[in-house]
Amino acid sequence: MAGAAGRAVAAALAALCLAAAAPSAANATNGGAGAAAPPPLSPPPLEKLFGGPFALTGHDGRAVTDQTFRGRFALLYFGYTFCPDLCPTNLLTVAAALDELGPDAERVQPLFVTVDPERDDLPALKDYMAHFGPRFLALRGTPAQTRAVLKAWRIHRRKVPSEAGADADDYLVDHATLTFLMGPDGKFRTLFPHDTQADRMAATLSRYLAAEP
Repeated sequence: MAGAAGRAVAAALAALCLAAAAPSAANATNGGAGAAAPPPLSPPPLEKLFGGPFALTGHDGRAVTDQTFRGRFALLYFGYTFCPDLCPTNLLTVAAALDELGPDAERVQPLFVTVDPERDDLPALKDYMAHFGPRFLALRGTPAQTRAVLKAWRIHRRKVPSEAGADADDYLVDHATLTFLMGPDGKFRTLFPHDTQADRMAATLSRYLAAEP
């Protein structure tokens, strides 16, 4: 995208990132048994830009599509197991936020979609998920399936050789570091930037869970 349309998307993304990182009003309304139910949330401005059908394979070997998680919220993060810092940091944030939700965390499925299916086979993904807790499900696709889901969620990726003359399999992957929230209908709800704190993420998740019981 370019021109006015691109600027509008960039502005909407920035607004969503700021909203996700800011303290949530849910903190003020969730205390006390007599707290009023939060008002319905308006559709996000980027709802039609992110998401779409996908068909992948879970690290447990079962086939997974976008329909698999209907009726539940899902947190979607794209990364790879060789990622030195950003991926584990964001996945640990998701794990901590879900811990803060308590029993409500059962309504949220955390998903890790590899952007590097050439190196991230299912055994590697299973071992990697063990570091973040049993809630997490890693997803892998064929090269074509991976391209399709990355396109649907507008995730960029670029291989960066570790050093000149290195082995062909010795590379890093430059990729987007956003965490997306999908609603029970499978549609985009909001996103969290890389530096979102776990308590802020938990507060935002609580607001969405309360608005769609």
